[in-house]
Amino acid sequence: MVGRKRKTKTCDNGSQRSWICQLPDDLISDILIRVPTKYAVRTGSLSKTWINHWKSVHGLDLNSFEFLDMDTFVRFVGSFFDSHRESIMIQKIRLGVHYSDCKSLLTQWTDIATRHKLQHLDVCYYGPCCDATMPVSVFTCKTLVHLRLCWVVLANFKVVSLPCLKSIHLECIIQLTEPTVEKLISGSPVLEDLTLIRETISESFIEVRSNTLKRINIDTYTKVVIDAPLLQCLRTRVYVEKNFKIINLGCSTTLDIDMVYPRVSCSKTFICEILTDIPRFRGLVTSHFIWKKIFVFSEPGPLLQFSGLSRLHAKLSKSDLEMLPAILESCTKLQSFILELIKDPSYKKNREKKLMFSTVPPCLVSSLKVVELIRLIPKYEGEVEFVRYFLKNSPILEKLKLDTYYTKKGMRDFLTKVVALPRCSTACEVIVL
Repeated sequence: MVGRKRKTKTCDNGSQRSWICQLPDDLISDILIRVPTKYAVRTGSLSKTWINHWKSVHGLDLNSFEFLDMDTFVRFVGSFFDSHRESIMIQKIRLGVHYSDCKSLLTQWTDIATRHKLQHLDVCYYGPCCDATMPVSVFTCKTLVHLRLCWVVLANFKVVSLPCLKSIHLECIIQLTEPTVEKLISGSPVLEDLTLIRETISESFIEVRSNTLKRINIDTYTKVVIDAPLLQCLRTRVYVEKNFKIINLGCSTTLDIDMVYPRVSCSKTFICEILTDIPRFRGLVTSHFIWKKIFVFSEPGPLLQFSGLSRLHAKLSKSDLEMLPAILESCTKLQSFILELIKDPSYKKNREKKLMFSTVPPCLVSSLKVVELIRLIPKYEGEVEFVRYFLKNSPILEKLKLDTYYTKKGMRDFLTKVVALPRCSTACEVIVL
């Protein structure tokens, strides 16, 4: 009938029907599996539609520290597996367990999950002996995509068949051997991400050979030999000696390297080895500690040249900015430059040193297209002059990104000054976050 008002549908409390009530079940499940289970349970207060929906989610994300006692935790996890006994798939299991009496149950739960087309497995055991064992079924799970294990023992497996596995994260695995890791890598034909964090130092190198690997992340205790033609990034932390050797790399790999104990002096041999490897990379991420060592050990010789670098991310404190002109002079073909201003505990609150460029580095004239300033300190008085220098001397600059923090008034004043600065490149886009 014309003019008749349509009756308003209501949600639980009589209010107008909300968009939450209208979401399809599949979408609700997709939302809930992305959050920890304790939050998924709480969504029952949103709507009657959501009250019991968390029980049908094909995933569990729990930490035993969130429970008052072990029995309650065991009952909750047990009820999940009981309710999914007939399920074809358990998509995700993420468990953190600190009860020592649960280690056998943790092994059992993991084994059950891997037999239900599991895709994501993340297990951390915080027990006193760290002796919870991961079953052999983990290493032949045909559907597994992400694997993260911490403070556990790996069962003595003979066969590894992980055809879908893209990510491996092994952290503080008890008695982890080099052949074990190598077998895991070779049995993962589509592996893209590898993270290895060891509990103790080893003198032996792990051979990392993969035609699909894109990212490697290792700590100072892990030593690797790399043969990975598609590698995009190698991230490592070093102590007093280099912990990687290179056989084969991708054509555009980035080296992200820093020192664990930067105040500890390192040898000239160590720096020379790093300098020998840098030309094999196209990107470099490193801190002021590494740069200081490089310049100290290269004096009084000629200025170092890193002509192969096209991307540079330098983490410098205000007191280290005097190195910046030399750094840019060294990178003659740089296309992207990120300066991250970090806090220096030894920095004294004296007048800031003015950043001085006696000449315009070649990269600013011929190759530099993207510059980004990330300021992680409260204030840098030379910020406007920094921006002015790059805008004035970079004829092909395409983007200048400024990730800084100001008060509302301070931001307004800063933007006014930046907008008024002359630009050598008319195509340059200035982005202030």
